Amino acid sequence: MPCVYTVKHASALTGIPADTLRMWERRYGVVAPIRSEGGYRLYDDAAIARLTAMHALVGAGWSARRAAEQVASGTTLGPLGDEPEEPAAKSDDLDLLVRLTEDLDAATLTRSLDEVFARTDFETFADEWLMPALLRLGQAWHRGEVSVAGEHFVSAGVHRRLAAALDAVPPHAGAPRVLVGLARGSRHELGVLAFSVALARAGIDVVYVGGDLPPDSWVVAATTQRPAAVVIGVPAAEDVPAVRDTVAALASARPELLVLLGGGHQERVNAGELLGHSLGAAATSLAGRLTADPA
Repeated sequence: MPCVYTVKHASALTGIPADTLRMWERRYGVVAPIRSEGGYRLYDDAAIARLTAMHALVGAGWSARRAAEQVASGTTLGPLGDEPEEPAAKSDDLDLLVRLTEDLDAATLTRSLDEVFARTDFETFADEWLMPALLRLGQAWHRGEVSVAGEHFVSAGVHRRLAAALDAVPPHAGAPRVLVGLARGSRHELGVLAFSVALARAGIDVVYVGGDLPPDSWVVAATTQRPAAVVIGVPAAEDVPAVRDTVAALASARPELLVLLGGGHQERVNAGELLGHSLGAAATSLAGRLTADPA
């Protein structure tokens, strides 16, 4: 009789957290466990091998989607190297947003964003193109290579597109609710807005509260909305003190509340839980954690 393993045992064998394991199953179909008479998931040795291969690929820097596709193809037995596919965007494409600041041409901006947003699934697009391209835009602005008007023009266009993507996600009745936004004085919204889209696409009821929200307003929202978790972005070093104040206020008002931090300076806050720097993986992991069933 073949060996079978429960979720807990499979997690221990593969090193994959149980909530992530369930999410990979639901979202990518990398395995299809059988069910016991009591309804519990059971994984055989073949499933363990597939999960182990996918875990290794993700650990090597592959996106979860591409790792699942590679495992499904049955070609992951050799040495692990770089992904065989072309990246979602070539290096020179990452300067697209910088180029779009030059003419303030609304039609060109719309057409260009249409093209890049349609390239691949949103999570891969956000991690492999959007966030690096926004970083290039910010660096160019700091070097004085783009005008303030140009930077605002392009950022506003991206903001509109992300807001539309969030609005387009169907509502998830009964799903866990998560508040997402920025602390007092922080206005760089594009990262947390992109994360909100990915989290909503993963099945979570996202309440996006935007930027520049003071600690008392966070407390009111967390008290009235009763979310399962709060996500606060830390996109800049100057945001760290305000984020610390917000985390402390939330801990005082609702000590049981899960507070998570994302963004480029999340490690500097020294409070809350860190989401890491892969937008898609963070959204998938958090959604799996909040929606995991006991089986």
